Parts: sequence; C-alpha cells; structure tokens
Amino acid sequence: MPRISVFADESGNFDFSRKQGASRYFILTTVTCASFSVGDALLRLRREIAWEGHGMDSEFHATTDKQAVRDQVFAVLAQHDFRIDATILEKAKAAPHTRADDRFYKLAWYLHMKHVAPRVVRRADELFVVSAALGVKKKRAIMHAGVSDVIRQVSPTTEFRCASWSAHSEPCLQVADYCCWAISRKWERGDDRSHQLIANKIRSEFEVFRVGTRTYY
Repeated sequence: MPRISVFADESGNFDFSRKQGASRYFILTTVTCASFSVGDALLRLRREIAWEGHGMDSEFHATTDKQAVRDQVFAVLAQHDFRIDATILEKAKAAPHTRADDRFYKLAWYLHMKHVAPRVVRRADELFVVSAALGVKKKRAIMHAGVSDVIRQVSPTTEFRCASWSAHSEPCLQVADYCCWAISRKWERGDDRSHQLIANKIRSEFEVFRVGTRTYY
C-alpha cells in the first residue's frame, strides 16, 4: 500500500483591498512526493552551507534567503522527482461572502485538492497531507480542521492523515515554500526566472477566476 505525501504552502495574504502590501493573488501550491529524498537533500545542503561558513539562522525560506542560497536550493530541486500543482485565486474576483479567512482558505484547498487528489492517489493508497502552519494557535487549529474536512471530502482513499507543521520542522515544506515562491513571483511580479527552473515539474497551474471579469474592490 503506497503512501503518497503532499506538502503545501501558500503565498498571498487575506487583505482584500488594494492597499500597499495587499497581494493580488492567493496561491496554494502543493508538492507531491513518493519519497522524502528531496527533503533529505535539502538538509544535507544546509549542513554543507554551514560548513562553508555561510551559516543560516533558520530553515530555507525563499523570500528571505540570499540569491546565492536560492541558486543552490533550486539546483537541488532540479535533481529530484516530484510533482508541483498550484491553484491561483485573484482575490478581487472572490465574492464577499467567501472572504472570511477560514472560508477563503478552505475554498482554495477544496478547489485545489478536488483536482489534485484523484490524480496522485488511488483507492488502495495511503495519503499524508502536511500544510504549513499559519497564524496563532487558535487560528492554526481552524485552518487545520478546514484542510482535514476538505481531504475527507475529496480523497479517493479512506486511509489518510493530515498535519499542520511549521516549515522549520519539515524540509519538504521548505521545498513547497520555494516552489510556491517561484510561482508567486511569476503571477504577482511577472518575473518567471525561478518559475522556469521548476516548470518541468509543474503538472497544473490553475487560475480559478480566469474567465471572470467582475471585481468586488
């Protein structure tokens, strides 16, 4: 009975406005792995970077890492086999009744996993879904419950488990962080340089409201 592991990260925020600092998109990205080899490779890279005298205070995090570090991380990712899927929601096109943080977050997960789960898991498989922990403890619990409910609805297998962990505790979440960052740079800034480095691993990049024209702010 194969166990399929899915690691998720998000980019964007829950600020539904055009204020400075508000993201245009909310992007949910998952990395599906048949093994943990890519995460193990990132741990080896971190040790090597420390040995070379370029110590890191925390986990790999694409937004804050130096470009030299990013280059090394993407080089490691290129050597491993995994699947990337992304669901992109333009926030201004989201109807007002969907904007509560937990509701919008759950909607993104539902739309994403309804597409991804049947393509990565069979009925006889086991499914392990790990999301990056968000917010304070109470909010994390609500988000985690939402993810668990979505997986319960869309999973082809009844043998599944969900977890919500901080990125520093799981290197495969750091893989998801890098992939999500690369996709976000393309959508938010029109910068696809990093996106090109992982493009051969992207199996879906779905814009939910692509045909919609109505905006709510």
